[in-house]
Amino acid sequence: MTSEERIKRQKELIEAMGTYFDKDGFQPVAGRILGLLIIMDKERFTFDEIVEELQISKSSASNAIRMLEIRNFIEYITKPGDRKRYFQIRKFDKFSLIDEHKTKLKTTCDYLQAVLELKANKEAENAVFIKNMIDMLIFFLDKFDELKKEYINRP
Repeated sequence: MTSEERIKRQKELIEAMGTYFDKDGFQPVAGRILGLLIIMDKERFTFDEIVEELQISKSSASNAIRMLEIRNFIEYITKPGDRKRYFQIRKFDKFSLIDEHKTKLKTTCDYLQAVLELKANKEAENAVFIKNMIDMLIFFLDKFDELKKEYINRP
């Protein structure tokens, strides 16, 4: 694969990530910015480089960058003697994504528990469905820490 072909495929993947994150509740521009910072070989981009590379307006770039910073997906660094900010993906502990999903599943489980407690007929079709969901969530939640340990201790 030539360098030009690789860059073309990287840019296609950036667009696909924009669509993926759009379905996850992000602004499409935010997903594209995140994709740019993750996918491209260059690891840090200035604001103007982001705008130019993605062909987006400064206002949409500014709003998306602010949202990504608030959600801790990206951060910026500065260089001595340079007033520009260089944006990059925020590097987390390798388990942070898994821990975030565990927290969301725990919250979902807690809400379902509260719903089930308020059901008058615990044997109604919806109540049984909710009980089954709670049972499955508890099973998976119990496995998270076990799987993390297994991952750490693998050869």
